[in-house]
Amino acid sequence: MGVKSSISLSDQQAAFARRLVEQGRFSSVSAVVQNGLDLLRQRTEAEEAETAALKAVLADRLRGDFVTGAEMETRVATMIDKKRRNARVEG
Repeated sequence: MGVKSSISLSDQQAAFARRLVEQGRFSSVSAVVQNGLDLLRQRTEAEEAETAALKAVLADRLRGDFVTGAEMETRVATMIDKKRRNARVEG
């Protein structure tokens, strides 16, 4: 069962919602708003999941071995060199 709620839309938002209904894309302005909230919920949940995943990666990295800037440069140069050799590209 739905919950009735009173909301305020700007003139621009209301015109857009009515246009979507007139085009037959939604059955009512309420359906437009519900769809918008569903999309916002999905985006929020995706952002929360991404943030949690990034935090987990950072926590894992903090527990791991520290790599100096010089060591990272050496590792990157080695990877580039290997890619060039595999692709037979001369640098």
